[in-house]
Amino acid sequence: MSREPRVECRGPTQSAPLDDLNPRSSALGRYVSIYAALLKNSVAREMGFKSNFLMWIVVELLWFALQVSFIVVIFQHTENIGDWTQWEVVLLIGASQFIQQIFQTFFLSNCTQLSELIRVGKLDFMLLLPINSRFIISLRQVDLGGLVNAGTALMVMVYAGKQLHLVPDAWQIAGFVFLTGAGILIHYSLMFLLASVSFWTVRAQGIVWGYYSLFNIARMPDAAFRGWFKAVFTFAIPMLLVSNVPVKLLVQRLSSPADILLLLGMSLACLAVSEVGWRFSVRHYTSASS
Repeated sequence: MSREPRVECRGPTQSAPLDDLNPRSSALGRYVSIYAALLKNSVAREMGFKSNFLMWIVVELLWFALQVSFIVVIFQHTENIGDWTQWEVVLLIGASQFIQQIFQTFFLSNCTQLSELIRVGKLDFMLLLPINSRFIISLRQVDLGGLVNAGTALMVMVYAGKQLHLVPDAWQIAGFVFLTGAGILIHYSLMFLLASVSFWTVRAQGIVWGYYSLFNIARMPDAAFRGWFKAVFTFAIPMLLVSNVPVKLLVQRLSSPADILLLLGMSLACLAVSEVGWRFSVRHYTSASS
C-alpha cells in the first residue's frame, strides 16, 4: 500500500513569518545581531588585557594634552591664526580629537589588519561568509579605549565653548553630530581604500599609518593654509573639511551652506571611490593559497 503525500495547509488565522513579509527588516536585524556579537567579543578581548587597554588610554591622553599645550604656546606669541582665536582653535582641536577617536574606536584597527588577513589567508574564509564581506572586515573589532578618549575630547570642547560663551541650539548640535559623521566617513573611506592596496602589495601598513599621520592637518584652521596645499587637502584629501566645517557651524562662521555641501559631497565621493577600489581588488584576488 502506498502512502499519499501529506499536504500541510495554513489556516485562515495563520500568518506568514515576519521574515517572509519584510525581508529587508530581517536582513537589518540579522546584521544588528551580528554586530552585537562582535561588540561583545571585543569587550571580552579588551577586558582580557586590562593593562594594555589602560596604557593606550593614557598614551592618547598625553598626546592630546601635548597638542593643546602646543596651541597654548603658539598663542603666547600671536593673537590669531588666520581669523581664528585661541579658544576657537582649542575647540577645533577638541573636535578633531573627538572625530579621530570615534574613527579609531570602530574602524582603525580593522583597516590596518586587512593586509594581515590577506597575508595569512584568513580573508578567504571571510569572503565565504554569508554576509557582506566589507561589513565584517570593517567592523569586526571595536577599540573601547577610543570611546574613553572621545569623552575627554568632548569635555575639552565643552570647556572651550564656555570660554567662547557659546550656547548652541538643538539644530546646531544635531548639525555638528551629522557633519562629524560625514568627517568620520571620509576618514574610513580613504583609509579603507589605502588598505585595499594590500591586495597588490601584501603589506601596506606603512601606507595606512602614513594616512593616519595626516590627521594632524585636520587639527589646524583652514585659514592657516593657502595655495595648492589648501586645494589638495580640501578636494583631493579633504582633511581640512573634516573638523573645520563642524566647528564653523558651532561658532557660526558659515556664511553659506557651501562648506556643508562640500563636506557631504566629498564624504559620499570618498565612499564611492573606496567601494569601487574594494570591488576591483576583490575581483582580482586569487586567494592566499594560489
